[in-house]
Amino acid sequence: MNLADGFEAVQRSEPADAAGIDEQALAGICVTENEFVMPGTGAAARTGVLLVHGMTGTPAEMRLLAKGLNKQGFTVYAVQLAGHCGSMEDLVDTRWPDWLASVEAGLQRLSRHMDHVVVGGLSMGAVLSLAVAERHPDKVDGVCSLSTTFRYDGWSIPFYTRLAFLLPLFRALGIGRRSVFMEQPPYGIKDEALRARVVEQMHSGDSAAAGLPGNPWWTIIELRRLSAHVLSRLSQLRSPCLVIHARHDDISSVGNAHDIVHGATQAHVELVLLDNSYHMITIDRDRRTVIARMTEFVARIASTAAPRGRQTREAVAHGQ
Repeated sequence: MNLADGFEAVQRSEPADAAGIDEQALAGICVTENEFVMPGTGAAARTGVLLVHGMTGTPAEMRLLAKGLNKQGFTVYAVQLAGHCGSMEDLVDTRWPDWLASVEAGLQRLSRHMDHVVVGGLSMGAVLSLAVAERHPDKVDGVCSLSTTFRYDGWSIPFYTRLAFLLPLFRALGIGRRSVFMEQPPYGIKDEALRARVVEQMHSGDSAAAGLPGNPWWTIIELRRLSAHVLSRLSQLRSPCLVIHARHDDISSVGNAHDIVHGATQAHVELVLLDNSYHMITIDRDRRTVIARMTEFVARIASTAAPRGRQTREAVAHGQ
């Protein structure tokens, strides 16, 4: 589905190569057929945005946001997490360090071409974005945390999922490898027409298009471990952080966003709360607000942060 229809085109004043972007080299940063890169244009072309999808999701769920950012001239790269866009077995075979390694590798590839990089993620992708910002302050100039999911504690989450703390015991006993928590209505989407289309895709069997329709038990164990890792290190975060969350998020309560505000004591944190969306804020009714606020944030980073990528290239050129 083409969710980008209706967004107004923005005039570009310069071709991409005027800013020194090598589009052919940039295209080479994609390592799977599901990843995509959108080269920037004009003065903003050397500001890159690395987008990270959520658990059981795909890079495709970030495409609308990517188009909105790219129309403002930014270079955008959507990475694919290890184990995703395949079978449930593929996903269960991965651990959270594998997902983080996917983001770190994507950051490494993108940063070679950029003066500034902002990392932004949705749901579990937001947690991974925070993780990579904590670990690589030298490469991450800003982080956008959208619908952050440290915990599945939204209003649509069944009561029995509160027993998730027992899952590590089940895995130790070899129980539940093929078990899943199936997603429940409204599936993170307040817009009913959009929800119907997305649910149809989720059940089409094409996991690369809309992700998997359920969350494997063993994968939730890894999310909990990732979340514990990131939360314990939030005080180490130095990069400016934009946190956007729906007040009535059905998957992860707004308390997840407040955890960042309270925990990231050494970083400037900007919190934006939305009133007309559920969990999937990048495609739901507030999507234009999400794009606008993220665009403002990335532009601010580009205008104030030191151009680290350019400094590195100049040092290499001069043999330093």
